[in-house]
Amino acid sequence: MMTDPIADMLTRMRNALTSGATNCVVPGSRLKVAILDAMKREGFISAYEVAAAGPRSAIRVEFRYGPEGERVISSLARFSKPGCRRYRACTDLPKVRGGLGIAVVSTNQGVLSDRECRQRRVGGEVLCTVD
Repeated sequence: MMTDPIADMLTRMRNALTSGATNCVVPGSRLKVAILDAMKREGFISAYEVAAAGPRSAIRVEFRYGPEGERVISSLARFSKPGCRRYRACTDLPKVRGGLGIAVVSTNQGVLSDRECRQRRVGGEVLCTVD
């Protein structure tokens, strides 16, 4: 049994980016789709597609690359872990690389980026950081 599916998704994406792949496939869940949606809104991935084949769904993530083929995502890190949940108020949300990156936060209004959290004045569990 997997204890941290979000960390598994981030690791699969990190490995695919390191190998220079244009996409990767991760096991599906509603929370993962919400995290990928926040990353898409902030421009870190180009697209994702949920493929429901059989009882287990899978998500295909399309990565974004710059005009010279440089990666848009330089790092993916888990912030809050199952063994140690980390919650932050909207004023205490981490600034990832001085605002160039994002923190993905699970709030009572859904999964949002740190920028959206500051606009809506909500805090929550900081799931991961992307830059």
